[in-house]
Amino acid sequence: MSHAPERKEKDCLNCGATVYGRYCHICGQENIVPKETFWSMVFHFFSDITHFDSKFFKTVKYLVLRPGFLSKEFLKGKRTSYLHPVRMYVFISAFFFLLFFSFFRSGRSHSPDINSALTRDDRNEYIKILETKLKEDSSNTELKNKLLCAKDTACLVTVKDLLDVETGMFSVSIDNKEFKSLHEYDSAQNSLPPAKRDGWFKRKLSKRLIELNNRFSNNKEEAVKELQDSVLHRLPYMLFLSLPLFAFLLKLVYIRRKQFYFIDHGIFTIHFYIFSFLLMIAVFAVNELDDAFGWSFTGWIKALLFIGLFFYLYKAMRNFYGQRRFKTFVKFLVISFSSLIMLSVLFVLFLIFSAATF
Repeated sequence: MSHAPERKEKDCLNCGATVYGRYCHICGQENIVPKETFWSMVFHFFSDITHFDSKFFKTVKYLVLRPGFLSKEFLKGKRTSYLHPVRMYVFISAFFFLLFFSFFRSGRSHSPDINSALTRDDRNEYIKILETKLKEDSSNTELKNKLLCAKDTACLVTVKDLLDVETGMFSVSIDNKEFKSLHEYDSAQNSLPPAKRDGWFKRKLSKRLIELNNRFSNNKEEAVKELQDSVLHRLPYMLFLSLPLFAFLLKLVYIRRKQFYFIDHGIFTIHFYIFSFLLMIAVFAVNELDDAFGWSFTGWIKALLFIGLFFYLYKAMRNFYGQRRFKTFVKFLVISFSSLIMLSVLFVLFLIFSAATF
């Protein structure tokens, strides 16, 4: 409630309805004079922040310490005292992925200098590649000289030398013949009888592989990095898509509990996902402590947090659905197993989509 004076007129400035009292019973707007002072706006700003903070921390406290409690409260209609689950999901997930992408970028290893010397293992790989190529083209003098240099430990062999002799990332072949261009592949297809040509899907896949091979040439690291980025930046969409699927699994497991509608399972799922995000934020914090101080016991903390996620799900299911321990435990196992399969399938689909579009 603001300290601005109440308007004498009883028409709502927002929706036009007749106002009985200080607030409009239609839209909820306060019936005060529209002109605000600077200090009034400052007061509103800090009031809204502190109001959000008090609700947020109260909601987080009950979410973490009392699994399933917030979902039950929402089901009972007690919603004003806590942040709305959708609003909280948007806020927490945005904060989580901000940390996630920052953490991922900071944890990336830098690509090696192409002029740096090969390690012993890479040098052995380089020798094997040269020997394989010489079997295919035994008269190639350049390859012979490179092999002699590679076997001479006094001779410098760099990362660039390895990249120059490596074959492309992808191999597209018909009758063991590799193709380096789309034109070459199409010509080979047209020369075959219609019955022996590739089908629509294989043709699309083969052309895509040739394009990627030409695009990245011998730079495998760049291709892997771009594919990795493409998958990671689609991760929020994958998790958002998994929300209704997880709720649907709950609906199937509790199909005989007619008092729970799909939206009720959805609210439970949102609260569980929010807790999962908070738990992962805790894992990021433990990782940072590990990097800063090198503590040996941080691995145990992360393992306990991971176990805590499953324990939380069991407790939340028991408290929200109100069934006995054994029945809840069986359903918990079913949900855990089926959700892992669901997430795995989604990840593979998003991986395929990312590979086809990156």
